Amino acid sequence: MANSTSMSGFLLMGFFDDRKLQILHALLFLVTYLLALTGNLLIITITTLDYHLHLPMYYFLKQLSLLDLCFISVTVPQSIANSLMSKGYISLGQCILQVFFFIALASSEVAILTVMSYDRYVAICQPLQYETIMNPCTCRLAVIAVWIAGGLSGLMHTAVNFSISLCGERVTHQFFCDIPQLLKLACSSEFINEIAVAAFTTSTAFICLIYIVFSYVRIFSTVLRIPSAQGRTKVFSTCLPHLFVVTFFLSAAGFEFLRPPSDAQSGMDLMFSIFYTVIPPTLNPVIYSLRNEAMRAALRKVLSKEEFAQRKMYLKAIFKL
Repeated sequence: MANSTSMSGFLLMGFFDDRKLQILHALLFLVTYLLALTGNLLIITITTLDYHLHLPMYYFLKQLSLLDLCFISVTVPQSIANSLMSKGYISLGQCILQVFFFIALASSEVAILTVMSYDRYVAICQPLQYETIMNPCTCRLAVIAVWIAGGLSGLMHTAVNFSISLCGERVTHQFFCDIPQLLKLACSSEFINEIAVAAFTTSTAFICLIYIVFSYVRIFSTVLRIPSAQGRTKVFSTCLPHLFVVTFFLSAAGFEFLRPPSDAQSGMDLMFSIFYTVIPPTLNPVIYSLRNEAMRAALRKVLSKEEFAQRKMYLKAIFKL
């Protein structure tokens, strides 16, 4: 019998039925979440406070960290709470919000990664025109377009996905409201609109990937012509982290969303969902800070006692005013 999505919520089965394993899962996710929060907040703080990093590349990096911060906060806290309280119920309203923000932030992340690749392309292949092309106004408009595109994508998926009638029990073998899992509950032939929207989104992401690959082909061909080994190393230190992040995020998400659906519960569903929901927001700060000398220097400066004392005096002066 078909059930209306407006009647009740969903049961998220999560990872384990055993209570001890649920506690272990909650602790591991909590540690990962705190690491992601700390790392991304550090990048946001450093790129804001250090005027040497007030450049387009670090401006976009700050936006990526902000997206990562929001992205991991959409799914992980709910999963931790469900494991600690040994329940997996999520209301319809919570599920709708989770799907919207998850898709919106994931789409925005793909868009910002594309913008970052264009920034690196202009900086390396057209250095004399870099300041003209990547001026502050252009950077702000690019970021606004990233957030708007993500919001529209989330709105389309949410509207189409929750207009579908569901059949059978509302049980999903996932730790959050994941669209591929929700489509398994749909009545036959009623999810054609969602497939069309997913095809459009996937095609857009594929175009972004092609553009990123094309940009890096041009970048690497230019870098290999640089006579200085030090110059090549400097360029690679800024480009390789970004390329790794793009490859890891898109490959994991692409595998999960493009593979044929199956009614059987699979541990691979959970594994690959972790690869594109939890690991990228946690690893991105580490990858960018460890491979970038400017970021490491700024981090040491912000954490130094002298800098901390100066910030403290500055804040005191502000509050006195």
